[in-house]
Amino acid sequence: MEKIQLKSGRVLDSIGLGLWKIENKKTASVVETAIQLGYRHFDSACDYGNEIETGQGIAASIASGLVKREDLWITSKLWNSYHRPEHVKPALLKSLKDLGVDYLDLYLIHFPISSKFVPFDERYPPGWFSNPEDSHPIVEEDPVPIIETWRAMEQLVEDGLVKEIGVCNFGTSLIRDLMSQAKIPPAMLQVEMHPYLTQEKLTRFCKESGIAVTAFSPLGAQSYFQLNMAEQSESLIEHATVQSIAQSHDKSAAQVLLRWGIQRGTSVVPKSSNTDRLRENLEIFDFELSSAEMASISELNRNRRFNDPGDFCESAFNTFFPIYE
Repeated sequence: MEKIQLKSGRVLDSIGLGLWKIENKKTASVVETAIQLGYRHFDSACDYGNEIETGQGIAASIASGLVKREDLWITSKLWNSYHRPEHVKPALLKSLKDLGVDYLDLYLIHFPISSKFVPFDERYPPGWFSNPEDSHPIVEEDPVPIIETWRAMEQLVEDGLVKEIGVCNFGTSLIRDLMSQAKIPPAMLQVEMHPYLTQEKLTRFCKESGIAVTAFSPLGAQSYFQLNMAEQSESLIEHATVQSIAQSHDKSAAQVLLRWGIQRGTSVVPKSSNTDRLRENLEIFDFELSSAEMASISELNRNRRFNDPGDFCESAFNTFFPIYE
């Protein structure tokens, strides 16, 4: 297993298991299976709605003696409705309780979006709407300066509840502004990244700034077909270039896409609940892509973003909410 080293010197596995969209009833067993197969890096979030089940899988694996807590890298994320400083620590404590652990290895601001607070006992996770019972529910913004949220995140590190802090779905301008004020700079940026969205300038900026990068949706459109956020014709798995390279290495197209991400120096967090695919996703460290193969895959870039609030918030949540433009 190759590693990603953070500026602090801490390291995490370059491939982890993304827990987004794994069904609650399957999550605990998927996590146990993943640990048995060798996964040690788990990417969770309040908004995924399966942290309790994730914690059950982790607890069972620790109880069986398969791993110790310190063997695992557990990431979670602060949801949009908890950006006010007084809500940051309670949100973190809720995730810790659900996951059954007493600290996180990494805690990320999920989106640069601050929305109206929803009390835990009213609805958890709160989702995008503050009041889904309204006849025309919308995303209700409650603007909070990012640095105010970040100061509360920094306090979590001071309190020993979180080892590292970072951000998701941020661009260079927001990161630069945050770093100009932060006492603890972001250790990690997690963003959508795949050969249709290579984000060359963003990854270079992070490298030069000492920020590690994790790619979510590293297989591209696969996670978005069932959400009607991608067309079948956009499948990178089926792309002729990827297929050809996969055949030359006697590997699957998915393995080639993951290998491309790893060789770019990012960590990747593909999601799967299928045992064979979980195993296959780990089997990417016995081959390398040539410089020409890496370049030919990178040339597929279309700047195609599948997970864009500027698109899905309007269609799914009755609210125009662009963040990348």
